[in-house]
Amino acid sequence: MSTTTKPGVLLQMTGIVKEFPGVRALGGVDLDVRAGEVHCLLGQNGAGKSTLIKVLAAAYQPDEGTIRWDGVETTLSSPMAAIKLGISTIYQELDLVADLTVAENVFLGHEISRGGISQRSRANRLVRDLLARLGHSEISPTRIVGELSPAGQQIVSMARALSHDTRLLILDEPSAVLDQGEVDNLFRVIRGLTAEGVAVVYISHRLEEIRKIGDRITVLKDGITVATGLAAADTPTSRLIQLMTGRSIEYVFPARPVEARDQGKPVLEVRDLALPGVFSGVDFTVHAGEIVGIAGLVGAGRSEILETVYGARRASTGSVSVDGKQLRRGSVPAAVAAGVGLAPEERKSQGLLLDQAVYRNITISSLGRFARGGFLNSAAERRRATELTTSLDVRPAGVVRAVRTLSGGNQQKVVLARWLLRDCRVLLLDEPTRGVDVGARSEIYALVRTLADSGVAVVVVSSEVEEVLGLSDRVLVIREGVVVHESAATEIDESRVLDLVMEGRVA
Repeated sequence: MSTTTKPGVLLQMTGIVKEFPGVRALGGVDLDVRAGEVHCLLGQNGAGKSTLIKVLAAAYQPDEGTIRWDGVETTLSSPMAAIKLGISTIYQELDLVADLTVAENVFLGHEISRGGISQRSRANRLVRDLLARLGHSEISPTRIVGELSPAGQQIVSMARALSHDTRLLILDEPSAVLDQGEVDNLFRVIRGLTAEGVAVVYISHRLEEIRKIGDRITVLKDGITVATGLAAADTPTSRLIQLMTGRSIEYVFPARPVEARDQGKPVLEVRDLALPGVFSGVDFTVHAGEIVGIAGLVGAGRSEILETVYGARRASTGSVSVDGKQLRRGSVPAAVAAGVGLAPEERKSQGLLLDQAVYRNITISSLGRFARGGFLNSAAERRRATELTTSLDVRPAGVVRAVRTLSGGNQQKVVLARWLLRDCRVLLLDEPTRGVDVGARSEIYALVRTLADSGVAVVVVSSEVEEVLGLSDRVLVIREGVVVHESAATEIDESRVLDLVMEGRVA
């Protein structure tokens, strides 16, 4: 690519290389972003997206390549240098301080003061102006950030970015914790910023979002730019998938069984379950080999239902039974002993020991199998974990590496391997493909269907209605803690689900 900046281009990265010991994370990436556009960055987990944006944010220094800003070649020597230039990054895991106020978070590190004395009133006034610019005047500058919803916290992060006179805003999986209404609001905010001339780099695994918000697309694969400048509105999804994965993926969701199974007695029975202020009167059953999906908005009580079934929360009324045996309320050990497994929504903080080896994350719920005379047989742990990771195609191979070194999709496979080892009867999956690329999604969907075909009763919660309908045999729709609809997945469509979760009309 020419080193001459194209007209209208705010940022031009050419031939960016970044190497770590034994790993070439970026092998020559090209990217140009225009003022006032939404430029979408796509790629599978491990393609180099995170490394690239950290180079752009100056968290990493490139080993080769050039960066031109407003037509001038520049070196981003530090994160503060990038911020002063007008580059702000909002990572998927927001770096806000929960115990501080909104205003304190917005001006953290560049506090409003005079003569060393903090000017809180002025800071609050400036934050009100920023929030109004983002269309969220309802958020108070004096509100404690930890009390805000995930969507509210994301708006605070954007306000902090704009407090630095941002010209380029990088959003890493911004919709991961948002429901559809909140995503629509996010898009409104983004369009408002681009109308002011702010450039946005938007990273998402949700291809349908790219169609709605993106102008142009750059695709990375194995640390290299394989396509750039693609028109978001005109590039077929099949083409994007092929560029990201190197292969065509025609069937994202595995086929449902052709023949109806002998239902028999249900494996999981949930009766009149209630958690005060969260959900009430929840009734459903799941049979062996069946996948039941739960759809609803974020905050409707979906995750809490799974956590209560698993014993992580104690129900006030109702019962949970597995194979006809009622479980003790609020007891995870009782649930696990009965064969219940949970892959939680926040796998990094709730489901994994990030600094522990892959094999220990797999065996942690089955350590009794590997204990002899009070000692753990680590060699046996590693052998069994290797068998499972090989069968699940966890990459890169090797069960002694820390699980934090794996991509999101491969981390999810490790969580599933844990319950495969445990031979669970009931598997609860909360947002099983959050932050997972399209190729790994297909693999996880196939694995879930294989588990069901082996007789496991599966419950899936997802914010993506398409995922709930495509993967499940039967669907529950929940609104404000109440089940408002239940039917076969083939008897309801996406628009009907959205109508139910928004309006709450009982079907």
